[in-house]
Amino acid sequence: MNLDKSKKRIAKKVKMGFKGYPQVTFSYFGETTEKATEVVVTFVLEEGAEPQEQRFSSQGNVREDEVIQSALVKIMERTDAKTVLEVEGTAVLN
Repeated sequence: MNLDKSKKRIAKKVKMGFKGYPQVTFSYFGETTEKATEVVVTFVLEEGAEPQEQRFSSQGNVREDEVIQSALVKIMERTDAKTVLEVEGTAVLN
């Protein structure tokens, strides 16, 4: 899947807001706020359930990495996520 298509599909699901569980959250991290080198995917099956995390990292910006963005779309599809959240901005890694 190409990068633009992946980003649009993620943005569309994020824009829908909270629709229930299962829920997937994408949080971006990097050395600076301009470049995210890591994304943490948090999956919650149902309210009160223990969250599961998976990390993806790249030497470049993960938001511009076609393979990682395609993987995020596949995670949304395979988990049948009703809600997709995205933490705004990039948190700086210490």
